[in-house]
Amino acid sequence: MSRLMIIALVLVALVVVAVPVQAADVPAPLLDAYLKIGTTLAADKVEGVPAAAQAIAAEAKKLGAPGAATLAAADKIAAAADLKATRAAFGDLSDAVIALAGTAPGGAKRAYCPMVKKYWLQKGEKIENPYYGSQMLRCGEFK
Repeated sequence: MSRLMIIALVLVALVVVAVPVQAADVPAPLLDAYLKIGTTLAADKVEGVPAAAQAIAAEAKKLGAPGAATLAAADKIAAAADLKATRAAFGDLSDAVIALAGTAPGGAKRAYCPMVKKYWLQKGEKIENPYYGSQMLRCGEFK
């Protein structure tokens, strides 16, 4: 009987770990902070990015294993030294947030930059490319 209980507990644990976070379950503060970073980078700035990344990290940590990639990417962007490094780290953060939240969470849309071959999420009807900012602000498309 105890062997069956152990097997049952292992199966339950595997199911709990394998269940992905649904877009509706992604905390609004995480998504809001992510969108703020994208908007800031599109404006060729980094002011406020470390604080927003720390907010993302705090929310991702609460999600446990499903938030691990987002937590790691948020830590990386928080530690970025300049605009170029922050934009590079934003690619990893975008990949992690999209994997966690889906392609259209909270009214955001998934956009794609063909120059860096990376996606990001943003709100609004016009592309605001965070990877190039004013240099190529409208480069990209919604996908």
